[in-house]
Amino acid sequence: MVFGYARVSTTEQNIESQKTELLALGCEKLFLDKASGKDLERVELNKLMEVLRPKDVLIVLKLDRLARSLKDLIFLLDEFARLKIVLKIGELNFDFSTAEGRFIANVFGAVAEFERELIRARTIAGLNYARSQGRIGGKPKGLSDTAKLLAKEAYNLRLKGLTADQLLKATGIKSKRTLYKYIRFEAKRISEKEGIPLNDNGLELLKVE
Repeated sequence: MVFGYARVSTTEQNIESQKTELLALGCEKLFLDKASGKDLERVELNKLMEVLRPKDVLIVLKLDRLARSLKDLIFLLDEFARLKIVLKIGELNFDFSTAEGRFIANVFGAVAEFERELIRARTIAGLNYARSQGRIGGKPKGLSDTAKLLAKEAYNLRLKGLTADQLLKATGIKSKRTLYKYIRFEAKRISEKEGIPLNDNGLELLKVE
C-alpha cells in the first residue's frame, strides 16, 4: 500500500498543498499532522508507524516533514529499514531493504555519530572550564530503581517484537517519549557491560558478525 505523510507546524494553517501533491504522487491513504517536528510524539505519525507493513511505500515531500533533528530522523530510518519500507521523498526512492538503502542509512548514521562526538567534546570542554572556575558540573542523576526495572522489562519485551503501544500497556509506562528513554537507558547499560556498540538509534545493540 502507498501511504503519504504530511506535517505543518502549529503556527502554519494550510496543509492542503501537501495533500494535493501527495495524492498526485499516488498515495492511497494520508496521515496529516499539525504539530512541531521537534519530537516524535505526533498523533498521526504514531498511527502511521503502527500500520506500516513490509514493502509498503511511504511518500513524504521533504525529509523535514518526518523529523527536524538528525537523531529522530535516524530513528525513523532505522525503523523503516527494520520494516523493509520503501521511502519516497518526492520523486526519489529509498528502499531500505536493499544494499543501496542500507548504505544511505549508514551514511546518515555516520553523520549522526559525528554530531554526537562534537556534542560530547563541547560538553567535556564546558565541564573542564566550569571546574577551572570553581564550579562543579557533571552528569545528572540516572533512573530510580523502579524505573530501571521498567527499563529492563521494556527492553526485553521490545526484543520479542512488541509494538510501542503494546509495550506501553505491558509496562504501564505513560508515554512513548519515556518508553524510548527507558529502552535507551537499558541498551546503553548492556552495551557498557558487554562491550558491544550501540546502534545509531540507541535502542539496541549492534549485531556482531
